[in-house]
Amino acid sequence: MAKMKSSRTLAKRIKVTGTGKLKRKKAYMGHFAPNKTRKQRKHLSKRTLVHERDMHRLEGMYKK
Repeated sequence: MAKMKSSRTLAKRIKVTGTGKLKRKKAYMGHFAPNKTRKQRKHLSKRTLVHERDMHRLEGMYKK
């Protein structure tokens, strides 16, 4: 039987931490960045963890 492949779209959007949690980028920075305050841009540019309730949806889509 062939190996399960990771979802390539998901693999490009998340990173797996050493403990197995998923890091993702925040929304609302795709465009219109100059209209946002400097504080807002700074906080939106940092990565955050995927919520534990969303982890079950992503389990089969990435390699641990």
